[in-house]
Amino acid sequence: MAEQDTISALAPRLAEKIRGRLIAGELKPGQRLSEAALSADFAVSRNSLREAFRLLTKEGLLRHEPNRGMFVATPSMASIIDIYRVRRMIECQALAKAYPHHPAVARMRGAVEAARIARDEKQWGLVGSQNMVFHAGIVELADSQRLNAFYAQIAAELRLSFGLLADPELLHAPYVDLNAAILDHLEAGRTQEAAGMLEVYLTQSERTVLAAFSRIG
Repeated sequence: MAEQDTISALAPRLAEKIRGRLIAGELKPGQRLSEAALSADFAVSRNSLREAFRLLTKEGLLRHEPNRGMFVATPSMASIIDIYRVRRMIECQALAKAYPHHPAVARMRGAVEAARIARDEKQWGLVGSQNMVFHAGIVELADSQRLNAFYAQIAAELRLSFGLLADPELLHAPYVDLNAAILDHLEAGRTQEAAGMLEVYLTQSERTVLAAFSRIG
């Protein structure tokens, strides 16, 4: 019973760590996960890791194949469309009602500056990671822990959809300056303008991802 309690307590934290690796782009769609490597990496038992896998499978981030093991999920076109629908609902509302001096604004500014440096160095994976930080900051403007936790799952699915695309520069390069422009409006108190710009931005981003996705294979 004590062991089961330990597994139940550890599993959500392990799931959060794996989800973080998905958001950072460290795990790719279709990648097979090694129980031995991850249990050693996190210094946990395989039973605890399997429970974390179960949680992430329920979220649609992992999938189990009988006699083959656990794999990172591959997003579908339908799931990408749904992700962007949810993003517009959450992020645009958070921006429209934001306080320009919210602590998350500083993190958003840091993400913009880091993305600019990474863009100049053509480190497109890092640009993508900083973009995820920027948009998580937008959600934090709403001051809702439930929204933050929900968005972490959405962000992981979104990063998996990015991982399917062959040209990360095409995907990420245009949005560095767009993020900066949205942030400028926010910092100046023009929250409605920032929200309107973000809605157009997300529609453009969705079309880019779906167009590239349709060409896969």
